[in-house]
Amino acid sequence: MQLSFTAADEHFREEVADWLNDNLQGEFAQVRYRGGPGDEHHFVNERKAWERRLAEGRWTCIGWPEVWGGRAASIEQQVIFHEEYARAGGPGRMGHIGDTLTGPTLLAFGSEAQQAKYLPAIRNGEAFWSQGYSEPGAGSDLAAIRTRAVFNETSGQWQITGQKVWTSLAHESDFVFVLARIERDSQRHHGLGFFLVALDQPGVTIRPITQLTGTAEFNEVYFDEAECGPDDIVGAPGEGWKVAMGLLGFERGVSTLGQQMLFQTELDEIIRIAKENGAATDPDIRQRIAEAHIGLRTMRYNSMRMLSGGEDGTLSREAMIYKLYWSSWHRNLGKLAMDVLGPESELIDVAPYELSKLQSLFLFTRADTIYGGTNQIQRNLIAERALGMPKEPRGSAK
Repeated sequence: MQLSFTAADEHFREEVADWLNDNLQGEFAQVRYRGGPGDEHHFVNERKAWERRLAEGRWTCIGWPEVWGGRAASIEQQVIFHEEYARAGGPGRMGHIGDTLTGPTLLAFGSEAQQAKYLPAIRNGEAFWSQGYSEPGAGSDLAAIRTRAVFNETSGQWQITGQKVWTSLAHESDFVFVLARIERDSQRHHGLGFFLVALDQPGVTIRPITQLTGTAEFNEVYFDEAECGPDDIVGAPGEGWKVAMGLLGFERGVSTLGQQMLFQTELDEIIRIAKENGAATDPDIRQRIAEAHIGLRTMRYNSMRMLSGGEDGTLSREAMIYKLYWSSWHRNLGKLAMDVLGPESELIDVAPYELSKLQSLFLFTRADTIYGGTNQIQRNLIAERALGMPKEPRGSAK
């Protein structure tokens, strides 16, 4: 990954920016800058319609091969798209998980039949996906999952029983990919399967979880012999961990640059308010704003370095630091926002008493260092996988 862009890349940037500015008008003007963290409950149907508009312009799944409707865009072009999307105020993507996680995983590990069955609807903005990884007692320790999948010889279907939690946007999704245990006595990373499961079926119950922000982005999902077909397991039975880790590699992909552009928008808003209310004259506030700016630039260059991973989702060692770095930075940005607001940070003006953007930012960032692997877990991953240090002892000493 280069740290600069060619003239052709910059021409592509102009094309992206022009299309977004032309189309984030009229019926879609109301969704600009909406649907992000803490705001995900707004304009859901409109944002699904926006996915279809993106598909019409061939701006969904741009890194996919052309045979599946993508543009086969280079890494540089994908970075540019995500940056310009955030800069233009593109709304929170309802198709994000399908576009950047499910699709690349099926392209890397799925069969031709699975690709033909699922990829077109993702590409066309017609099917929406959620992630079924974490469970009660198996959040950061994903290998401790207990959800089970059993193949029913009579019906010829996989039957899945168990519970998933922190399942983002499951209540607005059509499908979920599920990591489940297929061998009864298997332990840890062994004996797992990676399944593609329809949510609109008997045996699936979705219960939203209300967050500090008052919204419900994620859910508990219960499976009671929910079914999927014999061809809906990705990879061979027992290879679920390999597929699941490949998917997490794609999660550290080019969309992280778009995430950083959203961070820049938040920082710009904090700076604007600091100048208006006089907080910018406080030396401590000025220093923290400078540190936030430096941290964001550091984050960008580290992201560009880590995008040199393999097409199967494998991560370079640099990628191991990304989650720990950005989540800690973003949590501190939430604190900075409250300190810049001063006493107003604790006030909500009038009914219906909705949080302001910066209040939602502060509350939502409380979770940043927990979901996707806690900071403690991230430090273990850096030590063991990036630095090759001995693994942390498990179990009690005797």
